[in-house]
Amino acid sequence: MIINLLSDTVTKPTKGMLDAMFQAEVGDDVFGADPTVNALQEKSAKLFGKEAALFFPSGTQANQVAIKVHTQPGEQLICDKWAHVYNYEGGGASFNSGVSCRLIDGDKGMFTAQQVIDNISNKEDIHQAITSLVTVENSTNKGGGACWDIDELSKIKEVCDTHNLAFHLDGARLFNALVATSKTPKQYGELFDTISICLSKGLGCPIGSLLIGSSKHIKRALRIRKLLGGGMRQVGYLAAAGIYALDHHIERLDEDHHRAKQIATVLETCSFIKKVEPVVTNIIIFYVADHINENEFVKKLAERDILIVGMGQGKLRMVTHLDFTDAMLVKLLEELRNLY
Repeated sequence: MIINLLSDTVTKPTKGMLDAMFQAEVGDDVFGADPTVNALQEKSAKLFGKEAALFFPSGTQANQVAIKVHTQPGEQLICDKWAHVYNYEGGGASFNSGVSCRLIDGDKGMFTAQQVIDNISNKEDIHQAITSLVTVENSTNKGGGACWDIDELSKIKEVCDTHNLAFHLDGARLFNALVATSKTPKQYGELFDTISICLSKGLGCPIGSLLIGSSKHIKRALRIRKLLGGGMRQVGYLAAAGIYALDHHIERLDEDHHRAKQIATVLETCSFIKKVEPVVTNIIIFYVADHINENEFVKKLAERDILIVGMGQGKLRMVTHLDFTDAMLVKLLEELRNLY
């Protein structure tokens, strides 16, 4: 039995999801003629209380299109130093949109409204790039699945409105954050101009993300998606997986969170572990003791059919997900207790 905790992107479709995919009614989505894609877009927009949505092959493309929707070349976006749009999207903000990133030194990938104010450029100073966009990520990837305080997000929204800045949410794991904090999609829909959500992480789809926003923003996003090669044809087979996930895989995310917390509890008792970050959702970030080589630790687990990610400088990550079962949890905890 292979226990794959590299990411929550390693899942395979459930039988129910596969059945939904096989039964999907499809058409050519580039012509707007795929009924299942249209249904998914309408469903997700309604879920967040927004006007429209657009299906994408990846979360990175959805985020990059959102950045281009809200900015002009030579401008600047504000994000945390650990933000996915800055660290893990291939420099796309500069390549695709010609914008720079003003990085905030936040806490676990999160920052305050005051920090946003402190980092807005002076529009009257011709030496500075004009700030036009603020992006946040919830839950935070590098921050170990940490979740934003919605009150702080509301304060940042007020700052954005005051300074005429767009506000985008990278919601790759937003549903994890919603379940963990007992908040609703509509609460987030009221705060952000655009929201990207990923269907292929905690929700278990084989592929796909959505960008959600106003009709005006999504109309522009459609043109940019085409420009970037993101138009797809009979993609309803994939959209059907998304509809199934939204109907069946949200509430069960709490199971992933519970298992992650159990793992963290055991790690804290292991003498070879120096520190375990607080676990809120499905990501466990921990550090091995100074005398243990991180790569050797990863290899030692791999020899026991347990796959995890090393993040450098003794920092490691495990991610629980749909395909991580109770039986796997039992084996993992046993191996950890007896590893050294």
